[in-house]
Amino acid sequence: MQAPYTRSTAKRFGLAKTLMAMTALVLVAGCASNKSNTGSHSPASGGYYSAPGSAQARAAVSKWAQAYEKDRKNRAAILGYSDALSQNGQTPQAMAVLRGGVISYPKDREIASAYGKVLAMNGRFDEAMNVLKRAQQPDTPDWKLMSAQAAIYDQMGQHKKARSLYKQALKIAPDDPSLLNNLGLSYLLSNELPDAEYTLRKAAALPGSDSRVRQNLALVLGIQGKYDEAIQVAQAELDPRQAEANIAYLQSMMKKRQG
Repeated sequence: MQAPYTRSTAKRFGLAKTLMAMTALVLVAGCASNKSNTGSHSPASGGYYSAPGSAQARAAVSKWAQAYEKDRKNRAAILGYSDALSQNGQTPQAMAVLRGGVISYPKDREIASAYGKVLAMNGRFDEAMNVLKRAQQPDTPDWKLMSAQAAIYDQMGQHKKARSLYKQALKIAPDDPSLLNNLGLSYLLSNELPDAEYTLRKAAALPGSDSRVRQNLALVLGIQGKYDEAIQVAQAELDPRQAEANIAYLQSMMKKRQG
């Protein structure tokens, strides 16, 4: 039997919810995009997410490190290596790679977007926002830069500004799962859970969505007390160790609520 979601419950689990949501938000900021909307994929992820520290994540780092060492100015290697490093939790190294990329390609908006995201992951919000704003062109706006800026606003607690940017970006790429995913997380961060669930369900159903989208859906379901469905989604998306950790968290929430 599912426990009801109340304001007292929200207050009790607010800190844990926010911490987990912020982690998810950072991860999804680099989510691989739907090819039909963007014309490109992140070279390292290719639509697949590997958990930090996993064999897949380490293998991606090793693969892209070799390509990067062969030619540090190769655009694909810069993006691929930095993305692999970010996915493996090596954000300072990813930042260093992208800093060099911005120098080599000062007008490349995809590299600028990736650099802004990594700066934000390191808490350097003002610097990240400046990088993204310099890269944006008002007459031909890039929705990925908008999404990156919006994610930073969310991390700064400025959710209205974030949603305004997400909605502008969705006019350009209406069916992109990463945009909808981040919009869903924006609702989550301000405790608007039905809107968060609706938006994340929509994102998860789209082609091109990756594991992170459905992990965030599982989180929102669990916070609302929809444990059976949350566990089902988590088990389908995560490796056994991750699923076990997430299920344990959800079960602990259930016990506390029932107590």
